[in-house]
Amino acid sequence: MMPEIAVSHPLAPSDPSERPTGQAMLRSALGRCPACGEGKLFRSFLKVADHCPACGEALHHQRADDGPAYLTILLVSHLGAPILLACYVAWRPSAMTMIWTFGLGAIILSLLLLPRIKGAFVGLQWARRMHGFDDLAPRSGS
Repeated sequence: MMPEIAVSHPLAPSDPSERPTGQAMLRSALGRCPACGEGKLFRSFLKVADHCPACGEALHHQRADDGPAYLTILLVSHLGAPILLACYVAWRPSAMTMIWTFGLGAIILSLLLLPRIKGAFVGLQWARRMHGFDDLAPRSGS
């Protein structure tokens, strides 16, 4: 008789307390704590709170850095360029009209997307236990 060998699927959660990545990213993109979904993630426009006011989860570990800004620029420019070309071909507006409308549109879209993308980055880091979000990591001050 052959001994049974436990084989785990590479995509299966190896830890029973696995954090759902999609749910954490969605909660954070909506400006809520990735752990509980109740507390506010940001204490100002883009400043992540040190701790969740609802569940106390430490959020100061996040290292979103320039990732959200790069992704925002990528999305806004890839959305804006084809629309700009289509509007120019269809209506031939003046240069000033194009500058004002697309400049204002890019600014508004960037301001709307940036906190949501940064929140999703924080949620991804929390769910994947990156940058100190691991429960097993040594605590500072202990």
